[in-house]
Amino acid sequence: MSTDRLEAFSDGVFAIAITLLVLLIRIPTPQQGRLIHSLAELWPSYAAYVVSFFTIGIIWVNHHAQFRQIERADRTLLFLNLLLLMWVSLLPFPTALVADFLRAGGDRVTATAVYSAVMEVMSLSFFLLWRHATRAGLLTAKLSSAAVWRLTRRNMVGQFAYLVAFAAAFLSAPLSLLICGAAALYYIYPGRQAAS
Repeated sequence: MSTDRLEAFSDGVFAIAITLLVLLIRIPTPQQGRLIHSLAELWPSYAAYVVSFFTIGIIWVNHHAQFRQIERADRTLLFLNLLLLMWVSLLPFPTALVADFLRAGGDRVTATAVYSAVMEVMSLSFFLLWRHATRAGLLTAKLSSAAVWRLTRRNMVGQFAYLVAFAAAFLSAPLSLLICGAAALYYIYPGRQAAS
């Protein structure tokens, strides 16, 4: 079957998830004192928002690029795409969690570990989607086996990076968040795609 409906539905989920992120930044109340000080105290919310916003945005861009290489969908691909979208739509929750616990103190380790774990399973879902498409013969015929292997290897980088971020959460919450952001930055550049 065509991937048109899958892509349209995915675009909607990405758009909603990315929009929900901004609602997690709370407006300070007048009783909190000087507004500039209250806004400055929200730095964890801003940092988590930026990392999550760009992560979802980059996943959307790469999802779009991936589906230029996938010309057909089967039932399994539809469900694997739903799995990816489940984690994408969950991302606002750990974003709020990590922002609140970085700001207020408390169990920063658990909050950041949850955040990086969601990033890990989201990355794994993206990888499984690609692997199924390659194994089920759903890719465009123009894509060489060397290009498929390069794209497969590239998809695996995120899984490793988010595992490192998960481990780093037990050492330093800001470091874990930084690693998650660096992983997103890695995927901005598309790499060598369909050549050879």
